[in-house]
Amino acid sequence: MKGPLFYSKILLFGEYGIIKNSKGLSIPYNFYNGALKVDENPDEAAKASNRSLARFADYLATLEQEKPELVRFDLAELKKDIAAGMYFDSTIPQGYGVGSSGALVASIYDKYAFDKITVLENLTREKLLKLKAVFGEMESFFHGKSSGLDPLNSYLSLPILINSKDDIEPAGIPSQTLDGKGAVFLLDSGSVGETAPMVQIFMENMKQEGFRKMIKNQFVKHTDACVEDFLKGDVKSLFGNVKQLSKTVLRNFKPMIPASFHDLWKQGLDTNDYYLKLCGSGGGGYILGFTEDIDKAREALKEYKLEVVYNF
Repeated sequence: MKGPLFYSKILLFGEYGIIKNSKGLSIPYNFYNGALKVDENPDEAAKASNRSLARFADYLATLEQEKPELVRFDLAELKKDIAAGMYFDSTIPQGYGVGSSGALVASIYDKYAFDKITVLENLTREKLLKLKAVFGEMESFFHGKSSGLDPLNSYLSLPILINSKDDIEPAGIPSQTLDGKGAVFLLDSGSVGETAPMVQIFMENMKQEGFRKMIKNQFVKHTDACVEDFLKGDVKSLFGNVKQLSKTVLRNFKPMIPASFHDLWKQGLDTNDYYLKLCGSGGGGYILGFTEDIDKAREALKEYKLEVVYNF
């Protein structure tokens, strides 16, 4: 048995901001993917995944009892497959901010949910919000509170524009200029980031009035401007706003940036060769970079692993 592939995602803009109703833009990233699978001779990783799925199945049984109107699963079938050794076979790195749990949630919903909303039907706003709510509850098993956006992106395999918590829509993004010098890239920090503790630090900071003001007047403002520029394809304005966003993050989100990257972050702002921002909740995993000249960025970051995800 092997189920369909579900892909990783990148939240280009909106990390932390979408908790506070900023805009956000999430795109599928097909370089990584995962699928449900049963093997004759599972290795240790498959066995660990299988044990995790068994715990997830128990959680889904409780979720179904508590919120039967939200979602119901074929739990008998799910438990039977888990007993047969089913696991999630994935190339998506965990703790890297590219949606490893999101792809798993999407695959379980796709195979075991009753009355599921499918990708082929007319996706009204109501259906998208319903899916997001279901996925948020499902994914909460993995890291506390979830917005449901990662699984939604993985399930639909479409770019998603978040206008606000209650207003999301599939987005058309400008097609890539494959020979363009401008690029969005991923930088490997070399360490894993844990979502829950980072979100906790953010929530603690939100209790301070100064931090709340900064989020509203700077962080959300620059994030919204970046989303609008990106969707319009206004590259010149985009880089001005990404620079402001990068500055704001360096000043106010230090705990979310691995310490060894603080100088590198500042170097980008000083030279304008590249600008860095958080990818997901930070603390490790990938860092997202934007550059108007990928060759300059590669040279400046030659000691790091760099993956281009989008060309301007």
